[in-house]
Amino acid sequence: MEPAAPDDSSREPDPPPINRRAVMLGMAAVAGVAAIDVGGFAYAGGWLRPDTLTPSQFADRFEQIAGRHDGFRRNHAKGLAATGTFAASGAAAEICHAPVFAKGTIPVVARFSLSGGLPDQPDKPATVRGLAVQYQLPNGEQWHSPMINTPVFVDSTPQGFYERILAAKPQPQTGKPDPAAMSAFLARHPETVAAQRIIAQQPPTSGFADSTFWGLNAFLMTNRQGVTVPVRWMLVPRQQAAQPVSEAATSDPNYLFDALIEAMERGPQAWTLKIVIGRPEDPTNDATKPWPADRRTIDAGTLTIEAVQTEAPGNARDINFDPLVLPRGIAPSDDPLLPARSAVYARSFARRAAEPKQPSAVNVATVEHRDEH
Repeated sequence: MEPAAPDDSSREPDPPPINRRAVMLGMAAVAGVAAIDVGGFAYAGGWLRPDTLTPSQFADRFEQIAGRHDGFRRNHAKGLAATGTFAASGAAAEICHAPVFAKGTIPVVARFSLSGGLPDQPDKPATVRGLAVQYQLPNGEQWHSPMINTPVFVDSTPQGFYERILAAKPQPQTGKPDPAAMSAFLARHPETVAAQRIIAQQPPTSGFADSTFWGLNAFLMTNRQGVTVPVRWMLVPRQQAAQPVSEAATSDPNYLFDALIEAMERGPQAWTLKIVIGRPEDPTNDATKPWPADRRTIDAGTLTIEAVQTEAPGNARDINFDPLVLPRGIAPSDDPLLPARSAVYARSFARRAAEPKQPSAVNVATVEHRDEH
């Protein structure tokens, strides 16, 4: 059933619910309903045909690249759970009637991660970092926002993403992708080449705490007057950039996560949620293309991470951070990656939920006890 709306007869009626089907599908995935028809959902989203590409094929491909690791995500397998709050400034209520933007503070559950299907991969500076957030709204709704530390995505379509995974498969002889296969892929996808150039201009910071995280995809926000605008968002760190990591530290296979745990021991870490408002000419269906830097930005509030936890039952380990779990007032754009991500995340969730889980490579207690000696 749908989340109950708050009882407030004195306010203006809410605009009609937006994209409730996407919300309910996402909530079903969060609840771990393995019977969700992700194939039908993806087909309805227009990003695949039954005879070409399916969510299962995506999940299979991740397993073929990284191997099968029971109980872990097929991508962003290595991670650390977190909890905290979001304190809304109230400024974003101008463009969106979702309760998350009403001035006040709500709880969040989050997860820091590294891209890739290896749950014990060694931390490397260039590996894409993730921060996914579940905002728990006061009316019972949720907002899931998975983000990464690059300003654009390297693929504009699910098919392109799938082809890149194939081209990037390490060869048994070298442990690296086949140069010819990758060269052929890039020749077919100039949008990926352009996105890589943009990403290269934003070198990674020293760790998670001083990283900016971008939402990448465009969404639509609607206010109480029924006005809808296209938006993108990002989380900008409020703590200063850390000192460059020493070469000795990078020999620690978990040095990025260990540094975050150590930073949390010194105090909470915070990010400002900035919402960028697009104009009609700005692309909403291509995550490889940035919007102009002069677009209006709203400081919507502060995300504060107050604690991190080793992944375990009951915390962020068990959340499917489906980008289509959206509260009323936020709706998907026409970006074809959104229904694809939702469907593949659901398939990955269904698989790992039915598997035994091995211990995480990142252990908070180990780092804390190490620092005591």
